[in-house]
Amino acid sequence: MKLAPAQDCFVEVKQLHVTFTGGKKPVQAVSGVDLRVQRGEVVALIGESGSGKSVTLRSLLGLHAKKTTLISGDIRVGDQQVLQLSHSDLCSYRGRVASMIFQEPLLALDPVYSLGQQITETIRRHENVTAQEAQQRALALFERVRIPSPERRLQAYPHEMSGGMRQRAMIALALACNPQLLLADEPTTALDATVQIQILLLLRELQKDLGLAVVFVTHDIGAAVEVADRIAVMYAGRIVEEGPARTLLRQPRHPYTRALLQSRADGALAKGQRLVTIAGAPPDLAALPQGCAFASRCTMAQPECESTQPDVSWLEDNHSVRCLRALEPQSV
Repeated sequence: MKLAPAQDCFVEVKQLHVTFTGGKKPVQAVSGVDLRVQRGEVVALIGESGSGKSVTLRSLLGLHAKKTTLISGDIRVGDQQVLQLSHSDLCSYRGRVASMIFQEPLLALDPVYSLGQQITETIRRHENVTAQEAQQRALALFERVRIPSPERRLQAYPHEMSGGMRQRAMIALALACNPQLLLADEPTTALDATVQIQILLLLRELQKDLGLAVVFVTHDIGAAVEVADRIAVMYAGRIVEEGPARTLLRQPRHPYTRALLQSRADGALAKGQRLVTIAGAPPDLAALPQGCAFASRCTMAQPECESTQPDVSWLEDNHSVRCLRALEPQSV
């Protein structure tokens, strides 16, 4: 895949393939993903469940089990070649260079240690500081993510916090060692709408203040628009469209992107009007079709779509699309 010109590129993923071999059949979860993220840029990966978003994200942190996962391609974060790191180097890379905010903090945080203990342990694991210095930094982090009564909350256990406060604590933990890349795996999915907005605004504020590169995974286009500079749409393990957030919203070129936008519930939906849905189901990743994976669900599909894998077409404004009919007038 051709990559758009980039300056100061901090994250570069080339031809990433991830196949899980632990089941009855190999599952090709990611098939040739190319992705670039600039310093200080937020890129959102969107798509239905099973499209490969979280698998791509976890590959950036080296979280897949080597015994049951085949990974090929190249992942560069700063000066680190992630797929070539040893176990000890990978442990140092996690937290200091790249860190992750997980979808459900109640599962990601250790239930038998207080939040303060978990954050100070992380800081002391990566940096040569005293316990008191680590405690002071943990307190400053809680204040920065706007956790009320931070001194008392540091002594709390995960189950003693509300969902929104746990997610703020998860963000504080992710930022504990000043990473340059922040990976967010659907960080607002388990929260109610009001808290979601608060977390999204907090993430965007922290990203700007700290100059972080961020990869934000979500199935919620509204959330992606709130935080992202650029959006990459994934389907069946491939990026099918990518471009500036405003461009994708106003001029989507892939039928799947348009279908996602049309299936949103927003203010334009009249009372009693049915929500538009995408017909069919995503393909079996253990038996991907020869041609375009979206062809069986696409209203614009032609016979050649069933047999030919579309290449990437580059449009204006660093906007790319993987569709045989993307350049036809009726696809605009």
